[in-house]
Amino acid sequence: MDDEAFDDYDRELELALYREYRDVVSQFQYVIETERRFYLANEVNVVRRDTEHDFYFEVAMTDVWVWDIYRADRFVKSVRVLTFKDVNVEELSRREFELPQELSLDGE
Repeated sequence: MDDEAFDDYDRELELALYREYRDVVSQFQYVIETERRFYLANEVNVVRRDTEHDFYFEVAMTDVWVWDIYRADRFVKSVRVLTFKDVNVEELSRREFELPQELSLDGE
């Protein structure tokens, strides 16, 4: 496979992932972003864990969709993340689910 064909394949995967995200986002209440992944979840709990010289975050999520282009199954029952990096949790409101017409793909 040459570089151009691989780039086309990769772009198609990204577009399919975005379309899937657009289709499922209305089923979730929270957006969670860590340094490695982006998640949609219906329940999330972030706990700061202190150690002797540092701290980390434990993020527990249930009913989860994982933004990962190479996963075969992006729907996961539960996810647990341990991280020393920032964690961003946003609660979605129903009006955020509507994509403006000018941004929709294929005029959908």
